[in-house]
Amino acid sequence: MGNNSRGNILQYFHLPFTNPVLIFTLILFIILLAPVMMKRIKIPGVAAFIIAGILIGPHGLNLLTKNPAVELFSTIGLLYIMFIAGIELDLAAFKKRMNKSFVFGFLTFAIPILIGFPVCFWLLGYPLLTSLLTASMFATHTLVAYPIVSKYRVSKNEAVAITVGGTILTDTAVLIILAVIIGAKKGGLTPAFWLQLGVSLTIFTLIVFLLIPRITKWFFARSESDKTSQYVFIMTCLFSSAFLAQLAGLDPIIGAFIAGLALNPLVPRPSSLSHNIEFVGSAIFIPFFLISVGMVVDLHAFFKGTEAIIVAITLTLVALAGKWLSAFFTQKIFGYSNHQRKLIFGLSSSHAAATLAIILIGYKEKILDANILNGTIILILVTCMVASFVTERAAKAIASSSKMQTADN
Repeated sequence: MGNNSRGNILQYFHLPFTNPVLIFTLILFIILLAPVMMKRIKIPGVAAFIIAGILIGPHGLNLLTKNPAVELFSTIGLLYIMFIAGIELDLAAFKKRMNKSFVFGFLTFAIPILIGFPVCFWLLGYPLLTSLLTASMFATHTLVAYPIVSKYRVSKNEAVAITVGGTILTDTAVLIILAVIIGAKKGGLTPAFWLQLGVSLTIFTLIVFLLIPRITKWFFARSESDKTSQYVFIMTCLFSSAFLAQLAGLDPIIGAFIAGLALNPLVPRPSSLSHNIEFVGSAIFIPFFLISVGMVVDLHAFFKGTEAIIVAITLTLVALAGKWLSAFFTQKIFGYSNHQRKLIFGLSSSHAAATLAIILIGYKEKILDANILNGTIILILVTCMVASFVTERAAKAIASSSKMQTADN
């Protein structure tokens, strides 16, 4: 009887964990303790979650694997990051600086590709489609460090506004390139392909910017005192938009960000609704996504031969160089401060979800090889760490400067 009881208890702790209650408990402990422990050695909370993901993931202690539950919460967390970026964007300031966002979007899209393609094609010796897809991956970035900007309350800074605006432009362009490359691989770049892509994008834009805001106004007018229903409705709009973007041939993160933009004027700040949106994301879903990014990282990739190491180092250096040059030229063109340049670089240097999606799709379609896959995993780890440190320092400096200016006035 005792042995059977002990056996029943031990089955819950068989690695990797499969019990949903135990998995969620472990994640909550990490969300609670990781930032506190890492803060002592001056590691930002964002990086702390990624490191924790490496430790507990399949390539670390193997406590968790990327099971459906982890994938679900991870996806929600990524969409939440993009949605909050859209909700918190100062639309009035963004409209005034839209041209600047386009300039940064063009630079952060073109420079990494212009550097990456020759490196992949001539230096690493990859074929044309492989080089083009890998180079386009350098142009993407995920706003992994955006929670740091929110924490220091510098999201209204112009550098943040143009970086967020540039993110949606470059990621949309890259994801369209991905669709075109996959179409070319399958021999499907027909007039029908271009017509379907154009029509689906038009329908998606009309639904999100015209239909959803009208429905939201109608619903809010009839549930003014019910903040819970309003929050659930906002979440419904978020995930509906993400799914519609997927149907239109775009990545769901594009739909999440555009949903944030569309609902931005309807969510007053500060308000209990905006507080609930930010609180739930910051407390649960966004840390879950960051932990899942760490779980993908396989440090053993460095030990899979010299070629894998060379590819990993080359990809990482090219990715960081392209984003740094984009931030540098943006600073010089618009006369930003050094701290603003660092903030732009920090926010735009992290490669995570969009990069991983591109690489996994390319690997599945046999356009990319295992060395690029493993190299990209190392790239994700390094760029997310760099982005966290740079953004933390830049945001802290800008916040301190703003406080000093306020005190002087």
